[in-house]
Order: sequence, then structure tokens, then C-alpha cells
Amino acid sequence: MYQPFDLSGRGVVVTGGNGGIGLGMARALLASGAKVSIWGNRAEKTEAARAQLAAECGDASRVHALVCDVGDEAQVDIAFAQSVAAIGNVHACFANAGVSGKGNMVMDMTLDEFRRVQRINVEGVFLTFRAAARHMAAHGQGGSLVATASTAAVEGAARNSHYGASKGAVTAFVRALAVELARHKIRVNSILPGWIVTEMTEKSVGNDKFAGAVMPRIPARRWGEIDDFGGIAVYLASNAAAYTTGEQFIIDGGYTKF
Repeated sequence: MYQPFDLSGRGVVVTGGNGGIGLGMARALLASGAKVSIWGNRAEKTEAARAQLAAECGDASRVHALVCDVGDEAQVDIAFAQSVAAIGNVHACFANAGVSGKGNMVMDMTLDEFRRVQRINVEGVFLTFRAAARHMAAHGQGGSLVATASTAAVEGAARNSHYGASKGAVTAFVRALAVELARHKIRVNSILPGWIVTEMTEKSVGNDKFAGAVMPRIPARRWGEIDDFGGIAVYLASNAAAYTTGEQFIIDGGYTKF
């Protein structure tokens, strides 16, 4: 029987797994049999997500949660070690945690604001992937690294240039690592979401003027939902994606094509 999407017994780390797209990924990974460690930077929200996921999958032993600032080198290394201790060998790691910009014109943007976004969106991916790659290479079984970027990486993100820069950097980083880590049987890919209903985007998608301008440009005629990312997460963590690396998967209801 063809069962490439069965993740039974596989350990997976999802940063930013306490909400939004990361929560949708974690939910699908657990439903496919994986053991999942979710990371978040807010203790109460992270614990609530852990409890929710445990109830949904019916097996609390397969869900672990940690508080971690992915922009802090020491915290990332400690959190990854604790994840391995809790769920065993990590087969897939989703660097999903990210922050948005504040709608600044570049002429008015401070260096601190630019660096705030890069610290999480770029350095956080680097630190997370470095920890995961070290672990996967040491165990010699390969693995899958997946970064959540954005369609802002491939189109002009007006008033959000620092966010676009961060996500463009992530896609370039992913391509480089796909080549560099292939010898270790580690695959590296990125996911580029369009307009998805999350805590980060709720003000935008809830704004009538914004919705009136953007919705007509989405061929699917709806906002994305967090569960729209479950399938790609399971695919990239599974044997079905054994020959897939260096790619960027745009999930936007057709927004960038219209």
C-alpha cells in the first residue's frame, strides 16, 4: 500500500506553532502521526495551543511546547536540544516564526525597525536551521527543513520593504542550503503564503477598503485559512518529497498570478 504521507514516529519542530499558519501545520502533522514540538514566544498562548492540539489528536504525549525567542542564539540551541529530548530524533523542522512590518515608508524607517524585522525573520530562520542541520547531519538520516517566507519575497511590498527584504533573504538562503546540505540528505524548501487570516493580518483583512482592493485580485475569491497549509507541511515532511529541494511553494489562491 502506498503510504508516503504516514509520519508515524517522526519528530517535527514548528517554530511559531502556537498560532496562525504554524498551528495549521502542527495540526496536520499530528493528524498524520508525527510527534510535534511547537515553539512560541508567549508562554500562555503556547500552552493553550499545546492543550488544543493535544485534545485534537487525542494523544498529549505527541505534543510538546516550548517558549523560545528565535532571534536569541542561546534560546534556540537550548530549545532544539529540549525538543530532541522530548520527541526524539527530529526529521523535519519548520522555521515558521515571523513578525510583520509597521507600514513605514522607507524614508521614515529607522534602522532599529529594519533590524527588528530581520532579527526574527532572517536571523531566526538561520539559527533554527543551523540547530536542525547540525542535528540531522550528526544522525546521518537526512531530513527536511522548511521556511515560511511570503509572497512579499516575489512582489513589491510597498510600505513593507523591510518585511519583503527579510522574506526575499529567506528564499535565497533556502536555495543555498538546498545545494549545500544535499550531501547530508537534507532537503530545504520554502513556503510563500499570500493573504491568510491570522492574528498578524486580522487588521488588514478586516479593513473594508483593503479587502475591496485585494479580494478582486484573488482568483479563489477568499482569504487563505491556516488549515490550507496542512497539506504542504505533511508533504514536505514526508517521503513523498524525497526528491524535492530548493523550491518555493506559493500558496495564495492565485493572487500572484492575476
